[in-house]
Amino acid sequence: MTTQFEQEFHRQLEQLKTEGNYRYFADLERLRGAFPRARKFEHGGTRDVTVWCSNDYLGMGQHPKVLRAMKTAIDDFGSGAGGTRNISGTMHLHVELEQELADLHQKPAALLFTSGYVSNWATLSTLGSRLPNAVIFSDAMNHASMIEGIRHSRAEKIIWRHNDPRDLEKKLADFPDSCTKIVAFESIYSMDGDIAPIAEICDVAEAFGAMTYLDEVHAVGMYGPHGAGIAARDGVADRLTLIQGTLGKAYGVIGGYIAGSEELCDFIRSFASGFIFTTSLPPAVTAGALASVRHLKESSIERLRHRRRVKELRAQLDCEGIPHAANPGHIVPVMINNPEKCRRISDMLLEFHGIYVQPINYPTVPKGSERLRITPTPLHSEADIAQLVAALSELWSQCALSRKVA
Repeated sequence: MTTQFEQEFHRQLEQLKTEGNYRYFADLERLRGAFPRARKFEHGGTRDVTVWCSNDYLGMGQHPKVLRAMKTAIDDFGSGAGGTRNISGTMHLHVELEQELADLHQKPAALLFTSGYVSNWATLSTLGSRLPNAVIFSDAMNHASMIEGIRHSRAEKIIWRHNDPRDLEKKLADFPDSCTKIVAFESIYSMDGDIAPIAEICDVAEAFGAMTYLDEVHAVGMYGPHGAGIAARDGVADRLTLIQGTLGKAYGVIGGYIAGSEELCDFIRSFASGFIFTTSLPPAVTAGALASVRHLKESSIERLRHRRRVKELRAQLDCEGIPHAANPGHIVPVMINNPEKCRRISDMLLEFHGIYVQPINYPTVPKGSERLRITPTPLHSEADIAQLVAALSELWSQCALSRKVA
């Protein structure tokens, strides 16, 4: 029976499809030891494809040390953690990982969450709701998890222009010293790949006595001598009140965390509903994350190979005149700026070339800025890059898209 509710669901879904913003999922299996190859299920069969849009930036989800640690944890501890951290769900592995993450960021303490989304949502909502007269100053391009946390806190929110310390300064100056000021921003922004001027933002925040909240999810594992992120690379990590990160991208597993003072982490542990009422990370995941963090603290091989691949891809895109957003980071946004053509190119890459890269469209990015968000890894070969660029060049011509003049 079709109800009025079902009719409304259908109407809104059809509108998404008409606009070119409906999202289709590829049915994939990642094969151990074969990444970036994956098996795609279709039409009752399978075929191999090359993945170009994974957030497993360094391929650590396939690393032997990570897999070995996870298998050992299953054999030693079983499958689940047994409950929330408060009720029988704290394992020694959790404590070890928190200590390792605190050391990574050179902070006194760290606190684990079940995902990076949850750590942002839970921490910002707790800070905004429990600190007196809190006002959160949010960069205009902050991630949805940060926006949701701020909204849930019901604290006053002030949006400052993206990566603009001078605009932040003007906004902070409008509020009295009696307010608790929290400046929330990211180090690397996931869609454009641009990097925040962290030191300048800290200068402004410190001048107004504001707390600094830095999301490093796209930078941890990737930057700095030990993978602690952009703040560590730039030598300013000690100036940040709180650093938030994820275990689900460069570290190749899943989970989120914050690092800061002991009092701050204890405050969030004691008051954040997103921490208190959630079953803790299972032992295998925690062990895998611990192995990944420890390895990338000591090894720079993955980071160096990764940078070479990014440089090679950008150079070949330039040779073919394929426009991509210039940034100093590892994310390569190939700009199409049309939802239907973006969807079509993504579909044709997959169907005719065995290349999987999802279209990025509204609401993830503003309408008119649709793109293919390409993420090279150390495990992509020179031949993989050549195949991708050749396919893009062919489709660029088919779709009558303009090329960039070298």
